[in-house]
Amino acid sequence: MSTYQTLTVEMSGRVAIVTFRRADQLNAMNRLMQGEITAAFEALSEDESVGAIVVTGEGRGFMAGADIKEYAAQTAPEFDSFQAAGTRMYAAIENNRKPVIAAVNGFALGGGMELVLCCDIVIANQFAKLGLPEIKLGLVPGGGGTQRSVAKLGRNRANMLLMTGAIVPASEFVDAGLVNEIVDVEHLMPRALELAAMIAAEPPTAIEGLKRLTAHATAGDLAGGLAMERDILGGLYRSEIGQRRVREFAEKSAERARKAKP
Repeated sequence: MSTYQTLTVEMSGRVAIVTFRRADQLNAMNRLMQGEITAAFEALSEDESVGAIVVTGEGRGFMAGADIKEYAAQTAPEFDSFQAAGTRMYAAIENNRKPVIAAVNGFALGGGMELVLCCDIVIANQFAKLGLPEIKLGLVPGGGGTQRSVAKLGRNRANMLLMTGAIVPASEFVDAGLVNEIVDVEHLMPRALELAAMIAAEPPTAIEGLKRLTAHATAGDLAGGLAMERDILGGLYRSEIGQRRVREFAEKSAERARKAKP
């Protein structure tokens, strides 16, 4: 496992835990951290020993967006390069072959919320807050925040968030479907790890197939999604593990039926 300066990657069984470690900066993302997040997630995507990923931050912040001190000092070409590298970083999370669970432990603002929008499941503690406050700097989100917030929240709700720059308790995103669960602080990581271990125990090819299918569903291409669903299901049904599990289920069902007969 590689060594990083701004984050750590640890294993718990088949679950990889990525922790941002710039607590003194509320885990604000500088160029080094951006590159290390990309490298870590790209490596985890190809690591067959990993079944799921949990991402969180140390201290009071999940990720408080970009490091504004560094941001302000960038030249125009450096700014463009940072944004282009950000596109690759978010893709490494959103398109990861492994399910990514965000354990939101505090502020997830700007680029931090954009990272949350890339995750497959989101668990937050009762103090976590999310927002896209770029409008306060006279800017708009540049890491997919405008597009993914509409896809996951709906246009009007996204407009309210984007146009006011409001910082909102994570609990307000539960009904919208962005946040799956709110848990007490002490239960945040145990719950995230519990879910990740549960998912990691399932057949990797089936989990990867589900990720692809649900991602495709957001594009609104029903016919294409149904065709993809049939193709993936057919491959899984024909696989060794699919055949074994179907056969075992059928045998157990038949056994229950025999026992139920008077």
